[in-house]
Amino acid sequence: MTIRDVYVVDAVRTPIGKFGGALSSVRPDDLAAHVVRALVDRTPELDPARIDDVVLGAANGAGEDNRDVARMAALLAGLPVSVPGVTVNRLCGSGLEAVIQAARAVALGDASIVVAGGVESMSRAPWVLQKPERAFPAGHQQLHSTTLGWRMTNPAMPAEWTVPLGEGAELIADKHAITREAQDAFALESHRKAARAWSEGLYDAEVVPYAGVELVRDEGVRDNTSLEALGRLRPSFRKEGEGTVTAGNASPLNDGAAALLLVDEAGLRATGREPLARIRTSAVTGIEPQLFGLGPVEAVRRALTKAGRDFADLTTFELNEAFAAQSLGCLAEWPELDPAVVNPRGGAIAIGHPLGASGARLAGSVAHQLAAAGSGTGLAALCIGVGQGLALVLER
Repeated sequence: MTIRDVYVVDAVRTPIGKFGGALSSVRPDDLAAHVVRALVDRTPELDPARIDDVVLGAANGAGEDNRDVARMAALLAGLPVSVPGVTVNRLCGSGLEAVIQAARAVALGDASIVVAGGVESMSRAPWVLQKPERAFPAGHQQLHSTTLGWRMTNPAMPAEWTVPLGEGAELIADKHAITREAQDAFALESHRKAARAWSEGLYDAEVVPYAGVELVRDEGVRDNTSLEALGRLRPSFRKEGEGTVTAGNASPLNDGAAALLLVDEAGLRATGREPLARIRTSAVTGIEPQLFGLGPVEAVRRALTKAGRDFADLTTFELNEAFAAQSLGCLAEWPELDPAVVNPRGGAIAIGHPLGASGARLAGSVAHQLAAAGSGTGLAALCIGVGQGLALVLER
């Protein structure tokens, strides 16, 4: 079997909105349709009927993103009804999982042109109520928020596996002796890098604002925050004086969508464009659920090994900043890595983390950065709730 090269022709994303912010009035299927349509509009030589599939990640699926949001997005974007769509869920890694699955289909010859990405509206994630086990229940029925984290947890799960995500970050801080001060400094640098990237126009090539919404850049980037301001925030998951994880050194709740156009050689000719980058390989691994934040450690090592590369070869590395403690814990386990190549345009603490979209945002950002550099190797990676790590290697 011949394995085909897979090229990233283009990558777009919405500005990332805050929870209850500028994008909270927009349905997730409309956000997804927006980025799908943007890819088509930016590639006028491509006949949309030649798109073989639309693969999108979504971590929730309990609200307006139900019933296969990828297919809904394709239809809402005005693609021909002959273009199918499939939705995948690997929680925080869903958007990157969509890119990986789409790239695999192209590499194996099952498809020539695929749109891949992800979407999440955490603002619009619904509350859910389980059906009662018997008619006319007399007791209390629990209402669950589907915005983030564990709900309707199986009692067979060990208690240490099902701690809140923030407590998992605290466990990593304990494991690696990561101080509150180090976490706040990491968060501050994320905001500074993101603000600088926006001011220098580095996101202009990939961000496509949503029509009718007054949001042209990531809503959570705080240009003027400081260590003093971050230091005044109270711990979110442990008592004052015991906890180190705060709202300031963790990623927020967000809304957004991202998508990439992936093609083989024939698809590339059909677009009439030069590729941004080429997808090389990927890896996924598992870890103890409560230490989910360290999931990327082994996934990244495996992906680099499969690609025949090492940390010294990296031009850029987009590591999702679920929590500062989590990111610093991963960096502590990669002593060979130059931290200067990590998140050069800011990370999720500043930009935001719309769960199902984040992996696609990272992959798209790496592709644009490699195109700007003209050559090199890039890597996108995320930790994933319930204990997984996912990584993708791209080259130019």
